Amino acid sequence: MTTMTTAPIENPLRAGMRLQRTPDACAVVVFGATGDLTARKLMPALYNLARERSLPGGFSIVGYARRDWSDEQFRAAMKEGVTKYSREPIDESLWESFARELHYVPGNFDDAEAYTRLADRLGKQDAAHGAGGNRLFYLATPPTAYAPIAEHLGAAGLARPADGWARLVVEKPFGRDLASARALDQELGTVFRERQIYRIDHYLGKETVQNIMVFRFSNGIFEPIWNRRYVDNVQVSVAETVGVEGRGGYYEESGALRDMVQNHLMQVLALVAMEPVASFQGDAVRDEKAKVFHAIRPIDDITRDTVRAQYRAGAIFGKDVPGYREEEGVAPDSNTDTYAAMKLEIENWRWSGVPFYLRVGKRLPKRATEVAITFNRAPLQLFRQMGGDNPTPNLLVLRIQPDEGISLRFGAKVPGTRSDVRPVNMDFRYGNSFGVDPPEAYERLLLDAMLGDSTLFTRWDGVEAAWELLTPVIDSWAGGDSPMQFYDAGSWGPEAAKHLIERDGREWHRM
Repeated sequence: MTTMTTAPIENPLRAGMRLQRTPDACAVVVFGATGDLTARKLMPALYNLARERSLPGGFSIVGYARRDWSDEQFRAAMKEGVTKYSREPIDESLWESFARELHYVPGNFDDAEAYTRLADRLGKQDAAHGAGGNRLFYLATPPTAYAPIAEHLGAAGLARPADGWARLVVEKPFGRDLASARALDQELGTVFRERQIYRIDHYLGKETVQNIMVFRFSNGIFEPIWNRRYVDNVQVSVAETVGVEGRGGYYEESGALRDMVQNHLMQVLALVAMEPVASFQGDAVRDEKAKVFHAIRPIDDITRDTVRAQYRAGAIFGKDVPGYREEEGVAPDSNTDTYAAMKLEIENWRWSGVPFYLRVGKRLPKRATEVAITFNRAPLQLFRQMGGDNPTPNLLVLRIQPDEGISLRFGAKVPGTRSDVRPVNMDFRYGNSFGVDPPEAYERLLLDAMLGDSTLFTRWDGVEAAWELLTPVIDSWAGGDSPMQFYDAGSWGPEAAKHLIERDGREWHRM
């Protein structure tokens, strides 16, 4: 591969921040390379890794998809995607060098002959670049294609090479329920070993999600109070202003619970709740996350402790928007959830008695993802006795998006003769503190996959445990045990979600 000579712009506030982690020479093979995920996320991420000089010499990319494209057509399409979606403006000289190592192999996912052509192309690239047979296979395809692709990779001799390594990156959703997830794991496991399979969850690549572990375990003042003695409740919330954005057909098969709770919210919950680790190496972190999943008590009363809802017509930012059932590709009598909320309890020494509330919804008033940890009130209501207000409890908010950062709320005396206490916030924001926006999640995750670092990827036992917890909820909802609730687009969700938390004497944190 031609050496990329264009240096990234240096920021003095980031001095010493760049990790010098460069993987071995390898080829990244993207299945579904003509799709939206590749153009929006994968190719801009790889381009920015090149810009940061994190890609090795001998690196190349092979796109594989049904369209009968040439290398040049593929390069042109990828340049359009990078130009539109990259977090950094495209540099023409860098792109020219980067694009020389973009290649394309057309073929159906079940076409054995096409995999032979793919193997030939990879062999030629190995010879040209000295990649040593190292390959990262990325499945940016519908889930129905996962098993056939893995099977054909095995038949073509690409899954377990004699020299080098082969890794398989699998996008969510990993199954639709416990039975289908187990079936898919078995199908992939006949070709790839578990240590070769990287189940990607892009939330785990976000800076604030990664910072949960750093925040907890590198600061001596927080970990001692990170338990049932000091924490009243934990809330994990994802609010989206958008609807289904033309993906009604996909969303009809998914819904909020499958699309977000089973993977994203459960992974964040595990990072918040897990025990300290001896190291941040792959299985050390994933072992502790799996313990959290297994400690979550099955939901006894699904009707009481879960809420499913669907948005009706309403207004977002003053603009009228249709209801979910009026969206393109959605059945007029659809019972798909666009909002899900639930109460979970972790039965272990650290968290016994502390409720974890999860909620996610589309067409809400604000786009935000955060973890809100509310601490117990001070035991003596001293200021009420002195004629002042009862202080609000301390609150720690980890903002995952869009303004990545951390906020701590505490009480301070209002100037004057009374002993009034007002909540004030201490705010940390990545952009302000480091003078730069954090990298995209896919940049970190793709680099980790090439390095063989599985820390931020989900392991099968964690996936299985999450499905074991949520499949009874899915079955109950499908059986009509929990009636569908409705909420206006632009509101904060159904009244039932308020009742879910208010009956415990608590309220949802206002994002």
